[in-house]
Amino acid sequence: MYPLELLETRLTIQPDEYRSILHALWRIVSEEGVLELYRGLAPSVIGVIPYAGVNYFVHDSLRSLYKGCSKTDRVGNIQTLLIGSLAGAIASTSTFPLEVACKHMQVGALKGRVVYKGTLDALRGIAKERGLKGLYRGLGPSCLKLMPAAGLSFMCYEALKHTLLEEELV
Repeated sequence: MYPLELLETRLTIQPDEYRSILHALWRIVSEEGVLELYRGLAPSVIGVIPYAGVNYFVHDSLRSLYKGCSKTDRVGNIQTLLIGSLAGAIASTSTFPLEVACKHMQVGALKGRVVYKGTLDALRGIAKERGLKGLYRGLGPSCLKLMPAAGLSFMCYEALKHTLLEEELV
């Protein structure tokens, strides 16, 4: 599925270059090669592991904190939605530089852009060119997109888990 992310990035950055997704796919493969569809894959894959770890750790920690503060064993759906959203935002913030490196690598072959040799080269280059702030450019919109998705995901997971465990006890 990763080539679709690259296509999305290219279509967003170069809207006048491509007529459609298929046109973009054909041009990228014919002009830059099939491997170009996977440019930036490494930081994307590397970022998934710490993102998931931080996301679940923060979610579980906030649930435990909520239970302790409210002196209850049950966390409601709205609270789970909010806790999951916050966990997603924290996880995204902690791994966002890898997402930025991925995007920079995806557009690296475009006219006038720096082509990075790898993930560390991209992170160093972005930090050198734009400072630490450059590694977090775009974090706000990313969190606005991700927070509801993470919150809903945890809310559905907890509701389903509760339903299944309740039926198992009967």
